[in-house]
Amino acid sequence: MTRYKILLNPVAGRGAGEQAYLPLEQQLHSLGLDFEIERTRHPGDAIELAEQASIADWDVVVAVGGDGTANETLNGLARARRNGDGQAALGVIPVGRGNDFAYGIGVPHDISAACQILANGVRHKLDVGFVQGGDYPQGRYFGNGVGIGFDAVVGFEALKLKRLSGFPSYIIAALKTIFLYFKAPTVRIEFSDQVLVQPALMVSVMNGRRMGGGFMMAPDGMTNDGLFDLCIAGQVSKLGIFGLIPRFMQGTQAGHPAIRTARADKLTVVAVQGALPAHADGETLCIAGERLDLHILPELLDVIGPAKV
Repeated sequence: MTRYKILLNPVAGRGAGEQAYLPLEQQLHSLGLDFEIERTRHPGDAIELAEQASIADWDVVVAVGGDGTANETLNGLARARRNGDGQAALGVIPVGRGNDFAYGIGVPHDISAACQILANGVRHKLDVGFVQGGDYPQGRYFGNGVGIGFDAVVGFEALKLKRLSGFPSYIIAALKTIFLYFKAPTVRIEFSDQVLVQPALMVSVMNGRRMGGGFMMAPDGMTNDGLFDLCIAGQVSKLGIFGLIPRFMQGTQAGHPAIRTARADKLTVVAVQGALPAHADGETLCIAGERLDLHILPELLDVIGPAKV
């Protein structure tokens, strides 16, 4: 019988994680699953707990929380897998603010539906990104994407909004960021034998499709094609940023003259003038980085998702 180790972040979604405990427990019991729930206690705890669970041969390790909880759980499982310790799959019950990773693998923001997906147990191969630089010279894994520049600052500002959650918090943060961060740093971007040197308001490196709870950075992105989807935004005016926001919400930014898209399995981003604020799956990589090196690890993990993603 499949054994599920459930890692629940009680502070995810400003307390939504703790509120989910009882209905989650009831739902898992009703489905007849063999499970154990453990609350995470501090930032980074899910990394250690997930790695330990994989070493202990749990079949599925489930992140209950937001993108940060999913990222930590993924990091623990990826570390274990690369060390040859266990074959645990990653499951997700999204109860956070953005839930972008869950969106990318087809898991809805609904406890009952997400638990049913766990019970069905359909495994899919998942590419995992790896980024080195900033506050993580040793590297950090990610499942959804890395944001460099404008969208990283939006995430930082969204965290400061105590009375808002979910997509509305990112919209307000984006509007605020326009006035904080409208001058793009000059960067050198190296990928696929190409070298770009240009002002870049934003560089999004996507394994999934969405960031910020509703911005479609890579509308055609796939989590198992062995490639990142890149979205590079050049310098635009404040008014131009206002015009780009609805395009990103609809996933139609590729037609804009300031936007360049591409696909690559590895890339390097270097600050030539200015600095690189960056995040991985919403987790801060750096506030003012100088260089980030990224590559993809094809089909490193298994993820539990719907029969068709």
